[in-house]
Amino acid sequence: MPGKHQHFQEPEVGCCGKYFLFGFNIVFWVLGALFLAIGLWAWSEKGVLSNISALTDLGGLDPVWLFVVVGGVMSVLGFAGCIGALRENTFLLKFFSVFLGLIFFLELATGILAFVFKDWIRDQLNLFINNNVKAYRDDIDLQNLIDFAQEYWSCCGARGPNDWNLNIYFNCTDLNPSRERCGVPFSCCVRDPAEDVLNTQCGYDVRLKLELEQQGFIHTKGCVGQFEKWLQDNLIVVAGVFVGIALLQIFGICLAQNLVSDIKAVKANCPDPKLLVKIGHPAPAALGTSSSPACFLFSERPTWPVLLTL
Repeated sequence: MPGKHQHFQEPEVGCCGKYFLFGFNIVFWVLGALFLAIGLWAWSEKGVLSNISALTDLGGLDPVWLFVVVGGVMSVLGFAGCIGALRENTFLLKFFSVFLGLIFFLELATGILAFVFKDWIRDQLNLFINNNVKAYRDDIDLQNLIDFAQEYWSCCGARGPNDWNLNIYFNCTDLNPSRERCGVPFSCCVRDPAEDVLNTQCGYDVRLKLELEQQGFIHTKGCVGQFEKWLQDNLIVVAGVFVGIALLQIFGICLAQNLVSDIKAVKANCPDPKLLVKIGHPAPAALGTSSSPACFLFSERPTWPVLLTL
């Protein structure tokens, strides 16, 4: 209408999305640093940090790797997302989005491949467990992990108790001088609810018995089959967890990309630094510049450059 002034709102960075992304990632960053610290501390206690070659000497999986890798990835993502949101740094925000997107697509591809190549995955899982069975006594963390898995899933070995023949302490060869010969770890044993003290020798000589007799003393089902059964019984819960993680990742990517778009819109409204040099640093209001923190003008010193956040 004539006589009325139309006011155009200048673009600005949304505070809600910015600080939500900052808060979400600072928690992620702290958790990642904690995981990484636990992993490095565990390696220090085992003397790995003073002897790096020990990382390759272990035949099985060192569980500490899980803490180090997961903690490292979480720390990098948390740092990029946290600092990128706080400083409105588009490079860090784009890095955060791309890195998170790669993890998402890797998870998606792994899920699809696991569904399509079930038999191959089962064979690889058997091989993986058997390699760790061989190294059962080589690392205390690996030993505790195997004991936990066998107790939780009520199983023994990858396919069954005879997989423990792969371990030099438990195999049934005549040349084996170990007291654990033809036995299994205590985590394979069927626990007696009335037993207050854990009997760590319950698996001794148990594989010298007939298979039907063994069932009264130890779990005779393999861990691969028990794990598959557990997945089927808890399919809704497992699927829900993975869908929840995927939605969080997509939400984080969308927040970061939305913040990048806001920052670019604000930058487009900032004055050209070269123009400011030519006209002798006028007041910001004279150029109609944005008051957003994404655009910093000259200080009073004529030699200082105009600072624009990335």
